[in-house]
Amino acid sequence: MRQDEVTAILSRSFGAVAGEYDRLRPGPSNEALEWLLPRAATDVLELGAGTGILTRLLAERVPHVVAVEPDERMRAVLSERATGVEVLAGSAEQIPAGDESVDAVFAASAWHWVEEEKAVPEVARVLRPGGRFVFSVNVPEPAWGKIALYGVPAFFTSRKPLRFFRNSMRMLRYGRWLKEEARLGRFHYLPASTITEKLTKLGFGAVQSRLSFVRQAYIFRGWKPAGVARGNETPLSLAPMQK
Repeated sequence: MRQDEVTAILSRSFGAVAGEYDRLRPGPSNEALEWLLPRAATDVLELGAGTGILTRLLAERVPHVVAVEPDERMRAVLSERATGVEVLAGSAEQIPAGDESVDAVFAASAWHWVEEEKAVPEVARVLRPGGRFVFSVNVPEPAWGKIALYGVPAFFTSRKPLRFFRNSMRMLRYGRWLKEEARLGRFHYLPASTITEKLTKLGFGAVQSRLSFVRQAYIFRGWKPAGVARGNETPLSLAPMQK
């Protein structure tokens, strides 16, 4: 997405609710994370790390995690709650990392805020040969009411039903909050097939996707292309065309 004044303001607006964001937004499942994370990864970088919801999970699995977040309010929560993580100010357009320094770059629901013309070469620059680019986007119309209904049978089979109920309520509250955020223009959606096509055209290899986050988001993984690091390739835009 090309950053105009309005988009730039919206992209920084989450800092005003950093505490609530960290409390309400769920992270990926263990299964999804294992699918996304390269085996034997030693250095991983997360863009738009926010308050560290994904960062903390990565830190449990990878020796060295770099969390990059432009908003100082989000970064304050991130630094407090993600111990043992290297927290840096920065953006996808100017990643504060050396050339070929990480095994994977993660961007959890953050890519639609970046300027792709600048961000794509930066991602390729910091990835090692064979490194993986990973990100997620919400499905076009998340059905949060259905999520609650799908969880009813599991409540009766759960070993910890009260904990399950609390997590379900947390998800429902998050869904209501997310709908309001989407109405304000903070989220943008494209079909998975369109995103896969864009990644492939950029040269990313073996692009794959699957549903996650209770089937309400797509997660993508693709391997570093051979010649993107300094090029001027067609940008990867995950936002729909402006009306």
